[in-house]
Amino acid sequence: MPPLTEDHRHRLLEAREDDEGEKEERAYDSTEKVHIVGVDEDSDDYATEAPPFSWRKLWLFTGPGFLMSIAFLDPGNLEGDLQAGAIAGYSLLWLLLWATAMGLLVQLLSARLGVATGRHLAELCREEYPNWARMLLWAMAEVALIGADIQEVIGSAIAIKILSHGVLPLWAGVVITALDCFIFLFLENYGVRKLEALFAVLIATMAVAFAWMFGETKPSGAELLIGVLVPKLSSKTIKQAVGVVGCIIMPHNVFLHSALVQSRDVNNKKIGRVREAITYYSIESGVALAISFVINLFVTTVFAKAFYGTEQAKSIGLINAGQFLEEKYGGGLLPILYIWAIGLLAAGQSSTITGTYAGQFIMGGFLDLRLKKWLRALITRSFAIIPTLMVALVFDTSEGSLDVLNEWLNVLQSIQIPFALVPLLYLVSKSEVMGVFKIGPVLQTVSWIVAVLLIGINGYLMVDFFSSEVSGVVFTAVILILTAAYICFVVYLVLRGIPFSGLAGNVRTALGI
Repeated sequence: MPPLTEDHRHRLLEAREDDEGEKEERAYDSTEKVHIVGVDEDSDDYATEAPPFSWRKLWLFTGPGFLMSIAFLDPGNLEGDLQAGAIAGYSLLWLLLWATAMGLLVQLLSARLGVATGRHLAELCREEYPNWARMLLWAMAEVALIGADIQEVIGSAIAIKILSHGVLPLWAGVVITALDCFIFLFLENYGVRKLEALFAVLIATMAVAFAWMFGETKPSGAELLIGVLVPKLSSKTIKQAVGVVGCIIMPHNVFLHSALVQSRDVNNKKIGRVREAITYYSIESGVALAISFVINLFVTTVFAKAFYGTEQAKSIGLINAGQFLEEKYGGGLLPILYIWAIGLLAAGQSSTITGTYAGQFIMGGFLDLRLKKWLRALITRSFAIIPTLMVALVFDTSEGSLDVLNEWLNVLQSIQIPFALVPLLYLVSKSEVMGVFKIGPVLQTVSWIVAVLLIGINGYLMVDFFSSEVSGVVFTAVILILTAAYICFVVYLVLRGIPFSGLAGNVRTALGI
């Protein structure tokens, strides 16, 4: 497929805007978007330069970054936090900080792509890649989403089981979470800002709950500060270190953020307006991820104080973490077990909603579906809830098996990262797609270094996991064949995406990429 030129891109956008039948394919209809005050689209003011900074406009742009930040606070991240704290103490806090910074870079690139093009990542992948590659990318995105959703829904179900004193089993919690998700999505009918307000409440609930736990356990402030500022890594904490970094970049979240930023009414044909939007989105995303870092910090340090160096450290997980805390710090105005459960429930509920959101955009973008949003939500939710319900029924009475399943799901997320990250870097580096908002050579280099680092770290996790878990001739042969196919596809994406000339360009030409 030939690359899109700048003129072709604008003609395509105009055609889509004029075609009433295409409206349901867009991330947001024009009637759903938040209008930014002080913007006169008929005026040529600020056609190339961004308007002066406005606190009121920043408030109107605030929202998508906080929805995006939920993926940094989902139950999978919380489990990574508590295990890192219990096993490595305060020593990996610096890595949590830098992993969050790398996550911020990736999400800012995703937002930049969405604002500058008026399209989200899944839509652009559909147009930039041949059909076979597009379908593979879609399949990988769906698999990653289902894996993440299983963890998120199970996390919410665990919280419901705790809060109900065990009366409601995991499968009942899964059903409740599924129904809650549709109730929350119904709020979208009342406007994007209402739904964003709900997420603000859920994030605030997490912050209060985990800050309360922090106050109850009283971690060492000096050790916390040293852990953040002084890099430390030992052979005994490699697995936890890899988990801290691996949990930060969620494949579906890269797709999601490029769509969420389109909830604001921004004329992407006017350079000044795009620059303004990118500036405000960068500020609000930075604030949102700073808050997520603090919340993750609370969880890590609570479990570092409570369980580092104890016999319980290696056996702690989401399902028993609250009980372990209760045994050590029970009592008080509200038992710490329920404080933990409230925070976990907020994390699980919010992340399942954003997962459903992401599923709508991924399915609609890759497949060019003309389905109403509620129908896409139903399909997406069913894809995840049915396997999650099966998992809950099978693993309800087996904590050890559930922990093993979580390890497999973490590896599954790691496998999918290149299929979101590499296309993103390819597209934001392409002038035919981004126009004047193509990232420069320095940012390209930094971004590819971060990508290689993230892919390498997660590759280590995969190799370590499969070397210990895979056995048997037939199973090993199947894994080797799948690994070879996986590597070939990643190499194809990388060679197509590398922005540099020379050998890579010659290889791409020879392979017809």
